[in-house]
Amino acid sequence: MLLVFTLGSLLPLLWTAIAASRDNQRLASTPPPFWFGGNLGHNLRIAWSDANMGKALFNTVFVAGTISIGTVAFATLAGFAFAKLRFRGRNLLLVLVIGTMMVPPQLSVVPLFMAMAKLEWANQLQAVILPMLVSAFGVFFMRQYLISALPTELIEAARMDGAHSLRVVWHVVFPAARPAMAVLGMLTFVMAWNEFFWPIIALTQDNPTVQVALTGLGRGYVPDQSVIMAGALLGTLPLLVAFAVFGKQIVGGIMQGAVKG
Repeated sequence: MLLVFTLGSLLPLLWTAIAASRDNQRLASTPPPFWFGGNLGHNLRIAWSDANMGKALFNTVFVAGTISIGTVAFATLAGFAFAKLRFRGRNLLLVLVIGTMMVPPQLSVVPLFMAMAKLEWANQLQAVILPMLVSAFGVFFMRQYLISALPTELIEAARMDGAHSLRVVWHVVFPAARPAMAVLGMLTFVMAWNEFFWPIIALTQDNPTVQVALTGLGRGYVPDQSVIMAGALLGTLPLLVAFAVFGKQIVGGIMQGAVKG
């Protein structure tokens, strides 16, 4: 069953690679091609140069990495506060945080763009990073994990040993939350990498992320689908490489946290 689902998940990626290796005329023929052609290198070079893909990949890695680090750090701190600290209005604040997940992001586009224009951040990467630096989902996710994974007695023991709040967070909270932090970081990185709606508004083709750069491909009376697919392949490969390199560490951290629990 796992093999069947794996093959089904790989079919779109395989078709993207096949389409990127063909020309536009062959893709439009019937039946469509089911195996690789000889134009992959040519189409990749066109997509790389036409979409300014080098700068787009660098910008996307920087944006997605910064958003992931910020979300993991802030969500862990907020999740710890909601899970283990006692303060007035805690439940009300938690409800408000969760309530923001019900607001469609389209409603905030106009005031958000006005704020970015006021700050003179239009077409700059910080205009994409700052609004996504923390998420309500991340806060709720870390709160739910720390409720069960972090014993209150461990925090009290650290305070009895004279540890202040920052030391408790660094030496107690972060080690206990490491598996959840790895999962949240991975999910946030993929989400930030694939984000399209706000970057296409805040950025232009002169300073794009990958998703913004891909919109510049295939323009014309007859869009070149093979070049578009080649650009999509370039934008997907870094995610596959990252998961191949760090997948074992992420899964190992999750399993370690499950065993400790």
